[in-house]
Amino acid sequence: MSLQLIMIALGIVLIIEGIGPLLFPNRWKAYLKEISNQNQQLLQRLGGALVTAGVVLLIIFS
Repeated sequence: MSLQLIMIALGIVLIIEGIGPLLFPNRWKAYLKEISNQNQQLLQRLGGALVTAGVVLLIIFS
């Protein structure tokens, strides 16, 4: 993988992550409050599932 491809992927991730707070700041704020009240184990499982899905997608499309 080239550095250029990694930077393109990072740019796309930043754009997608920024759409929520840009277009729906009040909903985004409420969402973050809701997330902060969740159980730590639930958040860790969700994070692990997202990382696993990302790795699987990278392996499939590499």
